[in-house]
Amino acid sequence: MAQLSLSGIKKGFGPVEVLHGIDLEIKDKEFIVFVGPSGCGKSTLLRLIAGLDTISAGEFRMNGRRMNEIAPSRRGIAMVFQSYALYPHMDVYENMAFGVRLMGLDKAEIERRIADAAQMLRLGELLKRKPRELSGGQRQRVAIGRALVRKPQLLLLDEPLSNLDAALRSDVRLEIAKLHRDIQGTTIYVTHDQVEAMTLADRIVVMNNGRVEQFGSPRELYERPANTFVAAFIGSPRMALLDVERQGNRLGLPGSGSLSLTRLPQIDERDLVLGVRPDSLTITTDLAAEGFKGSVIYTEYLGDNTFIYVRLGDGTLVSIRAADTVELAPDTPVVVQVLPDAVHYFSRSTRERLAA
Repeated sequence: MAQLSLSGIKKGFGPVEVLHGIDLEIKDKEFIVFVGPSGCGKSTLLRLIAGLDTISAGEFRMNGRRMNEIAPSRRGIAMVFQSYALYPHMDVYENMAFGVRLMGLDKAEIERRIADAAQMLRLGELLKRKPRELSGGQRQRVAIGRALVRKPQLLLLDEPLSNLDAALRSDVRLEIAKLHRDIQGTTIYVTHDQVEAMTLADRIVVMNNGRVEQFGSPRELYERPANTFVAAFIGSPRMALLDVERQGNRLGLPGSGSLSLTRLPQIDERDLVLGVRPDSLTITTDLAAEGFKGSVIYTEYLGDNTFIYVRLGDGTLVSIRAADTVELAPDTPVVVQVLPDAVHYFSRSTRERLAA
């Protein structure tokens, strides 16, 4: 089992502080994903948990035991890096056996662990191959297998799919999800890809500039984003954020007109941010209809989905999910209409979510 508690975790490199007081409680057997843009501190936080970097301030506990001063080899943690880091002169079997031999295990136990990992990851026919003879997906599975044979309490994965092509990423992502269910352990996975986060995680840690913006389930983050950063980061295509001005029950957008919405935040704030996802918008060529005026930029046909991108009068680009029969040429003037029960409101000043 592996229950983690991080309290006030800070990390600095010289005078530069890159993590600014991280507080997290992670339950046993959870699949947790750290997600955020490049440079937000997610890989740094993972390295602190692994013990590869020292914690500048705060406390990290695993199963109630303080881990700040515990050496990486004694934490019961295994880590899979972004680069496969396989020994090129060793075959798959030796790559997987190297670490467990250093643990002092006998030969029979090593062979049993490698056989179990090889069966789980479908590596049985590859054990005598060198890394250069493997595909990218096979190398990644070997790197994961090398971590699993140590039977860690906690498995850490740092952007393990970033070197794979799109089709292979999808296949290996499914394997990682199944692997987590099979090993019944705690897993922390780092990625900048919000699709990976949404499909894999029990709970997601959204990070930005060394801070946690929100920690919750994929559904919570999608349906109730805590602020505009989470709202725009989670979801594809991304949520459009419109700087509107409230006048009674009408919301005006510069250069695009105004519309009436009845379900408005119960506050006196005049300047709001209106968050709208593609599913909460419709489009019409009837320029007399109520809504925000704009012009079509392009249409994205994806087979099962069609998205129309429209530039509104204030310059904001919004995407609208449309029927695949809708065809609008670029520069067509349109009116974008909003479904009132599917919008989000944020404060213009704090960027925090407002209750409607």
